[in-house]
Amino acid sequence: MHIDLIIAALWSLSPFGEAKVGIPYGMYQGVNEYLVFIVCFGANVLVFPMMMFFLEYVNRHLVKWRFYKKSAVFVGQRAKKGSGKKIQRFGFLGIVLFVMIPLPGTGVYAGSIAAYLFKMKKRQAFAANTIGIFFSSVIIWVATLLSMEGA
Repeated sequence: MHIDLIIAALWSLSPFGEAKVGIPYGMYQGVNEYLVFIVCFGANVLVFPMMMFFLEYVNRHLVKWRFYKKSAVFVGQRAKKGSGKKIQRFGFLGIVLFVMIPLPGTGVYAGSIAAYLFKMKKRQAFAANTIGIFFSSVIIWVATLLSMEGA
């Protein structure tokens, strides 16, 4: 059970799943549904400060490499295209809504990049991402509970 909780937390830190994958993984492995929610939510919240550190400090050194720069521009354009109008129009609420939609390509990674690109204040961006992660996690948690009851 401990290893399953660790794997669920790692999925929640991963850009390939976030809590959208971590929560169902942990619950289907038999981890306590409340514990898995708290751990996966917490792990997913940790992504924001890691992304801000990366974007502010590591990114400026890597952007000198042509391949990285092309990739970073592509990801930045995608983040602006996917969330740009919502964030420009709704600001804080736009980030919350974008992050809370439990679909691929939305979440704290994209929300952090969008907040960085639109030069949102860090505290405000952190709060918006955290609220979005919470609602996304609740949606996934409830959906997983309902699917486990039906099985």
